[in-house]
Amino acid sequence: MSTANSQTVHVTDDNFTSEIEQNDGLVLVDFWATWCGPCLIVAPVLDQLAGEYAGRAKVAKVDVDANQRTAMRFNVRSIPSILFFKNGRHVDTVVGAVPKATLEGKIKQHLA
Repeated sequence: MSTANSQTVHVTDDNFTSEIEQNDGLVLVDFWATWCGPCLIVAPVLDQLAGEYAGRAKVAKVDVDANQRTAMRFNVRSIPSILFFKNGRHVDTVVGAVPKATLEGKIKQHLA
């Protein structure tokens, strides 16, 4: 496992509430799947952001195949979907493999 990857938290249906919704601050939740090409493109970008914003924003990953209940709860229909949670509330969503600058802009907006 790479060192950048250690910043990313894998979240399941069972611990989503405790890891995300009871978290103070900003959390990016990447809804992805192993078979999804664009998900694999955006994954290293999220790993970089997790490292760069360590202590200010948390990055979590939810495998939609293994955790369908959470994906359905947040109406995730396309992946990758990156949902932004601030103090436990869903405040924003980015769908698709977007450039790092797009995600960084959202992070800065929600940290402000």
